[in-house]
Amino acid sequence: MFKTVRNALKVKDIRNRILYTLVALIIVRIGCQLPAPGVNRGFVAQFFEQQFGSNGTAMNFFDAMTGGSFTTMSIFALNITPYITSSIIMQLLTIAIPKLEEMQKDGEDGRKKIAEYTRYLTVALAIIEALSMAIGFGNQGYLEGDLNFTNVVIVVTSMTAGASFLMWLGEQITEKGVGNGISIILLINIVSKIPSDLKSLFDKYVIGKTIAKGGLAAIVIFAILVAMVVFIVILSAGERRIPVQYAKKVQGRKMVGGQTTNIPLKVNTAGVIPVIFAGSLLSFPIVIAQFLQVQPASGPGTSIWQKLLKVCNQNAWFNVTNIHEFKYTLGLVGYIVLVIFFAYFYTSITFNPIEVANNMKKAGGFIPGIRPGKPTTDYLNKVLKYIIFIGAVGLTIVCVIPIIISGVFNANISFGGTSLIIIVGVVIETLKKIESQMLVRHYKGFLND
Repeated sequence: MFKTVRNALKVKDIRNRILYTLVALIIVRIGCQLPAPGVNRGFVAQFFEQQFGSNGTAMNFFDAMTGGSFTTMSIFALNITPYITSSIIMQLLTIAIPKLEEMQKDGEDGRKKIAEYTRYLTVALAIIEALSMAIGFGNQGYLEGDLNFTNVVIVVTSMTAGASFLMWLGEQITEKGVGNGISIILLINIVSKIPSDLKSLFDKYVIGKTIAKGGLAAIVIFAILVAMVVFIVILSAGERRIPVQYAKKVQGRKMVGGQTTNIPLKVNTAGVIPVIFAGSLLSFPIVIAQFLQVQPASGPGTSIWQKLLKVCNQNAWFNVTNIHEFKYTLGLVGYIVLVIFFAYFYTSITFNPIEVANNMKKAGGFIPGIRPGKPTTDYLNKVLKYIIFIGAVGLTIVCVIPIIISGVFNANISFGGTSLIIIVGVVIETLKKIESQMLVRHYKGFLND
């Protein structure tokens, strides 16, 4: 990794791209500290501090994705979450709506049109989210002044503008920087929260302890983080390569074809999407309850709705200090089922074995030992099912380990398995982008010579 960056800095064009990206990320972090007009940040900070002390897991990951700008109610409070949501929605609609599917197959022009629709949807989602936040906080007296049309418009305009600016900045990083603009902004947001989380862990388990206990705790924390990162790298890089043989044929006076290639099927075919979807579904009732000021279960006389909030709350899982609370770990079963379900669901809409088999047949390709057509489709489906299950199990392990540690040792941190998957994935993809840019420049220089 360091060798790639060092070689990239020697090339002027790539060095300028890296500097452009760094400047853009500095702008992102500055914007995350600027207060949004019309919001009483003191009251809002007190509100989130109370919520995080009880059932704030739903907000923890969201706050990490926004780089802490959500709980501080900065102008970037929504950050790039509306864009991520709109991108996922458009991806799903591309499968459901034939016209969008045709656009996607039209090449560059079709993708530009879909990207334009994604921007419009991002702005619409930002307006809806900002409006709901303004009204929700306004009803609780967390706005500057009374809840009126002018104050709501100020809050909605500033937050929507912030989300739109970050969307534009992400596209600029993709075009003029090192690429993967939105992903890099998400990466810097998550990384910005890690130092404070590590400090809280060290303050709780290392500082003030004996040398033996503190040293052992530091070694255990470091070993767990390294082991998880290594496991995520293996999970992200793992793939099943299905060999494809192309038949020889005569074109004019030449014999073409006969080469052997492969279809790389990644073990983690759906990436981090299943974890985000599963976490969002479990967090949805908690977020609503927090704004409606509904408290989770705290005693024998609580309602079913309050108990449901506790089941959905990851902070309540693996609570070994209170045996009566441990029963809410049942929510973990639903979480695992959702992760596996969305792994199969998302892969099914992004990889079409029938289309792959038909394209191979048209090009004269076949999998050795498998007949073209339906047998190839059945074979791909069979292999894909095993691979998806392995990837989903790997994702579950990465996400459940921090939850277990958090519940057993009462270590409340904003980054977990999901955040680490995003960090590792974005770093690997960015390095690949830089390497590809260096390779293109090398070939251009070779041709010019």
